[in-house]
Amino acid sequence: MIPAREAKSAPVGVIAKILRIFDALKASPSGLALRDISLQAGLNKSTAYRFLAHLEREGYLFRDEAGSYVVGPKLVGLASGPTYQAALRKLCRPILQKLWKITGETVNLGILDGHQVYYLDVLQSPHSFRMASRPGIWRPLYCTAMGKALGAHLPPDEQEHLLASLRFQRFTPHTIGHLPRLRKELARVRQAGYAVDNEEAILGARCVAAPILLASGKAAAAVSVSGPTTRIDRAAMPMFVSAVKEAARAISLRLGAEPLSPEESPAPAPQTGRVMAANVAPASGGRDRGAPARPVTHLGARRSL
Repeated sequence: MIPAREAKSAPVGVIAKILRIFDALKASPSGLALRDISLQAGLNKSTAYRFLAHLEREGYLFRDEAGSYVVGPKLVGLASGPTYQAALRKLCRPILQKLWKITGETVNLGILDGHQVYYLDVLQSPHSFRMASRPGIWRPLYCTAMGKALGAHLPPDEQEHLLASLRFQRFTPHTIGHLPRLRKELARVRQAGYAVDNEEAILGARCVAAPILLASGKAAAAVSVSGPTTRIDRAAMPMFVSAVKEAARAISLRLGAEPLSPEESPAPAPQTGRVMAANVAPASGGRDRGAPARPVTHLGARRSL
């Protein structure tokens, strides 16, 4: 081991400057411009820019469309908590907006939080009759398409631990009420690369979700599109499935996942016949952490699937 007194100090100085940049970004999860980083980290602009450009190039920082820097893909995969959530929203938002424009329905971004899905971001449908939601709420894993997409891509030991403690409650005639059927559905979701909530939580509501995968293959989050069955019908399902899977894949690539080879590509969306669906029901709980809400019929509504 090299004695501490013999270690060179120059590299340590560089590391200290980079750490000051990370400290500044940690304190501002929504991102900082070059000028703000320079001031908060105590660096001149040219030095700060040089470090930022290198960190962005290596994937440790990400610069959004406004030019602000946030925690990048490589750090997002290691992080947790509010900084992670804010960085993930920033990374995902441009792709979520494209998905919203393509589908015209409510677009959701969620992560797994115990037995539930935590909604990180929501883009509301412009339709007056829509499936609405809001960031900061929880929904049960087993009655949401995002929950099933996330649960299906857990490592086997984590998935088994999670499933063993689930309790089922029926909300509609389509709700799964026992564990063997849920296991079968999660296996199907993993094979297909997407999940569907087909009127399982609310009659008249349908949701399509796909996992956002890290390079390890574990799901970091999920993206979904939800709406009434009158618009997300069997004829429209292939378009919704394709759009959601493409959006999830685009975000996965931003997070460092490898492009899929043709052999690894997930199964295509169904073209005809029955919509793929699982029937699962949520555990009891409070209004924000429990049962699913109803469709809304006005633009200002806040409750959701």
